[in-house]
Amino acid sequence: MTRKTGYRRALGQGMTEYIIIVALIAMAAIGVYNLFGQSVRQQSGGIAQELSAKKAAGEIQGAQTAAKRDSGEATAKKGMGDYSVNK
Repeated sequence: MTRKTGYRRALGQGMTEYIIIVALIAMAAIGVYNLFGQSVRQQSGGIAQELSAKKAAGEIQGAQTAAKRDSGEATAKKGMGDYSVNK
């Protein structure tokens, strides 16, 4: 094995590890968004309403309700059956 081949192999290994780390971070972000998504959407809607000089009381109340529900879901113990596609 020449030096050039060893360098390429090490460079490829580093890139592969980087891709795996990015994929794991993306999966974690998707999971968090699925868990707290409704709250985030309500808050974003409220911000958009306030920026357009409209009242956002409904969005703010919806965000608070979603946050309370999401915090309850986050602390509940769940099994894999709770994440069924058929629900």
